[in-house]
Amino acid sequence: MRKVLLLLIITFLTFFINAQDNMPLVWKTKLGHKIIYHGTGLEKRGYSFAASDKEITVFQNKNGKTIWTESFKKLTPELNKIDEMIPFWKANIILLFDRKPGNDQIACIDIENGKLLWDTGKYQKVTEDAVIYIPEEDVIAISLKKKLVIVNARTGEEIWSTTKLKGVIGKYIYNKENRTMVLVNFVPEGLKALFSEFENQIVRIDMKNGEILWENTFIGKAERKILTKDFVYNIDVCNEKVFLLLDGMQVYDYNTGTILWTAAFQFTCNGIVKKPSGTKKFGVYKAVADPVIVGDNIYILDMTGKKNKYLKKYNLITGELLWTSKEIKGAWAIPGMELIGDKIMLQVGGKVETQYYRVYKSGDYMIYKWGKNLSEVNPFGVLAFNINDGSLAWQSDKFIKGITNAISLGKYYIVSSGEYLYSIDINTGAEIYEVPVSKGGVGQAVLILKHNDDVIVVIGEKGISTFKAANGEFICSGKYKASELEDMIDDIVIMKTDKVDIAAFDLNTCNYKQSNAKAEATITLSKDGKYLYIYETKVVSKVKTR
Repeated sequence: MRKVLLLLIITFLTFFINAQDNMPLVWKTKLGHKIIYHGTGLEKRGYSFAASDKEITVFQNKNGKTIWTESFKKLTPELNKIDEMIPFWKANIILLFDRKPGNDQIACIDIENGKLLWDTGKYQKVTEDAVIYIPEEDVIAISLKKKLVIVNARTGEEIWSTTKLKGVIGKYIYNKENRTMVLVNFVPEGLKALFSEFENQIVRIDMKNGEILWENTFIGKAERKILTKDFVYNIDVCNEKVFLLLDGMQVYDYNTGTILWTAAFQFTCNGIVKKPSGTKKFGVYKAVADPVIVGDNIYILDMTGKKNKYLKKYNLITGELLWTSKEIKGAWAIPGMELIGDKIMLQVGGKVETQYYRVYKSGDYMIYKWGKNLSEVNPFGVLAFNINDGSLAWQSDKFIKGITNAISLGKYYIVSSGEYLYSIDINTGAEIYEVPVSKGGVGQAVLILKHNDDVIVVIGEKGISTFKAANGEFICSGKYKASELEDMIDDIVIMKTDKVDIAAFDLNTCNYKQSNAKAEATITLSKDGKYLYIYETKVVSKVKTR
């Protein structure tokens, strides 16, 4: 009995010590002004900035020391206040906006020294969503209601404009030999009213003068995510063909713009996830798995209807339809598709990503909140199709009560029901093993990820745990507060609570270091995952995640 009690005490103390292991502080700097805006530069770049609506400070990433600080009034005499800042790190500039009805002012300053490069009142009602920087040309593209304007990033000189492209420049492919660009246009969520005559356009444009070399239309909705601004589509050029991966595949001739073949299907996520109250902007992502390309073959989910879906196989080069599966009935979302051996594995239902902007009242306060989370879509199931003819090899009803997601690690196909991890035989659908997630001690699985092709990472309700993919053997776990996945970089997993408390887990040991910030703080993780920058009311801190 005494041995058991001693063991319990040791276990408790070990957990307590682990939970109190704070991220080492690199530096902490108090500024002379509030922090409303901020931008974190790469470690290699060496500096970042923080600003109020009246002042800005640029500081060194290495030690937090101020490089320069100044009021915007002195930097930009034409601007009385700052309503928005847009940094373009590759150009080493910040655009500053002073918005007044009919008299908007824009100024551009050099981040390194604060020098005013140019200012103008020529462009009205320009928002962050309507401006992009094109580093290959060192220009800024400004999308207005009636035209697209290209200006020199360093001087503000207008180089050319065109009325033939409606909307905002999205993802593009640049050809440096002839200075042409193939691009897809789109309308950001907040600018729908601005572009009332919008059409889906894919164009090849001469960046020297704005001439449209060719134009065509595309199927689907090109967009960026609400919060993270990631594009939800991809574009590539190969062998004189333009490949647009958007709600399927669309292929165009690079030289003429002629559509060669298409297997794209208009899909809408409307209604599959309920919006939070007070939502102003809302997006559902990863409800449809990306196509799988292997050699000259591409496997695509046909999501034309809301309920009935098909799996199709095409020849990527010719566009020939090789086969179509039977209907996948009743599925509202198919977020997972993996090719393993001679089977295509489909995960029906499970976790999808949502991003949103909400405005709601809490007590006497109005809350303005940007956020992202995982939402569950049913019904659930797992299907396997034969790649040679598209016939159904098997389907499993074991997961009708729930799936978080499924992953492949080498030859292993792992499905999480939330309560259990299952390794599935791809040939028969039989269970190879079943392991309760409770072994990890971090609550039910919210999501599973893969690490090094042989380790299953369970993102739990209160921490993380790891298991061997080969046999389901428990490896380690780290208990934490109720939190959500913020990021995963190499062997580091970052978890964040609603109060902006952060834990950085080492996947090799599941030990973590934590940092507790104030509720109004915002954080930025360095690209390599080694550092965390914390921006509070007037204080900037840098801590190590390891």
